[in-house]
Amino acid sequence: QLQLVESGGGLVQPGGSLRLSCAASGFTLDVYAIGWFRQAPGKEREGVSCISRSGGRTNYVDSVKGRFTISRDNAKNTVYLQMSSLKPEDSAVYYCATTPGPCTLSPGDYDYWGQGTQVTVSS
Repeated sequence: QLQLVESGGGLVQPGGSLRLSCAASGFTLDVYAIGWFRQAPGKEREGVSCISRSGGRTNYVDSVKGRFTISRDNAKNTVYLQMSSLKPEDSAVYYCATTPGPCTLSPGDYDYWGQGTQVTVSS
């Protein structure tokens, strides 16, 4: 069974940190670029970050640059999103997704999605 599972979400105070994981089972991630996306209630899904197949190229939406870091460990079949200096506006359900194409921040370019993990930033 093919699965893409996000984990690591939770409740954190403003200024805190979380590390999200995106783990695949039933297939290998190293043939895909991986994107992280988020969706807050009443808002469209937004591209947050992406990483190329080799990990040599990354991209971030402007609002998270300098605070979030994407990485991948192909040996563990897992992609990570380290989030620091979190703000209330970062609160959303975070999803990871795969694309056989290049690393982009456009949700329409991705074809396989996980179920998401909730991140809530609040005091």
